Amino acid sequence: MKNFFNKFTLIFQDKILRKRIFFTLFALVLFRVLASIPIPGIDHGRLAEFFSSNEFLGLLNIFSGGGLSQLSIVMLGVGPYITGSIIMQLMTIMSPKLKQMYQEEGEAGRRKFTQYGRMLTVPLGLLQAFSFIKILENQQILTNLSTSVLITDLLVITAGSVLLMWIGELISEYGIGNGVSLIIFAGIVAVIPTSASQVLFTFDPSMIPMYLAFAVVAAVVIVAVVIITEAERPIPITYAKQVRGNRVYGGTSTYLPLRINQAGVIPIIFALSILLFPQMILQFLQSSANTIIQSISSAILSVLANSWFYAIAYFFLVFIFTYFYTAVTFDPDQISTNLQKNGAFIPGVRPGRSTSDHISRILTRLTLVGALFLGFIAVLPLIMQGITGITAVSVGGTALLIVVSVVIDLIKKVDAQVSIREY
Repeated sequence: MKNFFNKFTLIFQDKILRKRIFFTLFALVLFRVLASIPIPGIDHGRLAEFFSSNEFLGLLNIFSGGGLSQLSIVMLGVGPYITGSIIMQLMTIMSPKLKQMYQEEGEAGRRKFTQYGRMLTVPLGLLQAFSFIKILENQQILTNLSTSVLITDLLVITAGSVLLMWIGELISEYGIGNGVSLIIFAGIVAVIPTSASQVLFTFDPSMIPMYLAFAVVAAVVIVAVVIITEAERPIPITYAKQVRGNRVYGGTSTYLPLRINQAGVIPIIFALSILLFPQMILQFLQSSANTIIQSISSAILSVLANSWFYAIAYFFLVFIFTYFYTAVTFDPDQISTNLQKNGAFIPGVRPGRSTSDHISRILTRLTLVGALFLGFIAVLPLIMQGITGITAVSVGGTALLIVVSVVIDLIKKVDAQVSIREY
């Protein structure tokens, strides 16, 4: 406890670290202010009714920090930027040049790769904004939309999404932690008071055992998330002895840590984007004058509205994206090459292809555990709602996973900054 207070004191005594923390807090407060500024011409009664009956948009609203349910100028959140990043990650499979840029060209290549993702944010933001506006106009939530007002709303909403992307990158550069993750974290945390008030207003003393069960499950989920997030499988590494002049180098042993959840929360965010983005387009096409397009869109939407189909599709996408993102970000061949260049080897395994295959086998088994865990956490709210029938309170496994992961990452980065200044 004493060590904790010493570090806490050091955080605010250090001028640079204090500036980083205050900058991060200021950026998150600015995000919350922007999320409370609505676009004009909203029927708030119809808006609340529409969101309460649409589970998909309810999920998206969580990640926009409630900005979507208020139709704020940042109603899309960082969704277009995340979708652009997903598209760029998928493109690495089809384009060897992009894969080389991302994995082999170092920091300069990654910056260029990220820049392409930023450029995709603008057209994706315009497309998502237009789809949302048309959906809400068909639901009589937005009224009296002239062409000039429509264009203005499109530009404002897209600019709001680009602004959030910029704020996120400023946090990453001048603040503490990953900016985009912190914005999503702030959005989730901002919804907690509203959810808590709904529980209090609908409180039923006879449901106390059920509420306690929810609290226990939430605590178990948090503990499981921490364990899986921190768990790793060490692969022993030995450096060969090298004689240079009169000195002997190497001969030391260390280990290569492979995390069970190598992909973090990215697969869940990817899966949500894949599930939500087509639904926005389909709801927009549902109002088409063409009867064939309208009927096809309605049929697909009715399938997506089925909770069983949604749960299975969500679990499957999270599972697949866990393997995909791990494969993109962790290359066993590259690790094997680097070990060989540095005169290191895994005891009992030949250098080169054998080392790569050995790491791949271990990584595949670890990823299976991580993928199953992430998939279960993703569909946990649907399981709890199916068992209890309570929609006012749900153990948001996805939200808990993101919140806990971001908090752990933030604590590590603050601790690293403190350790640097201690020495």
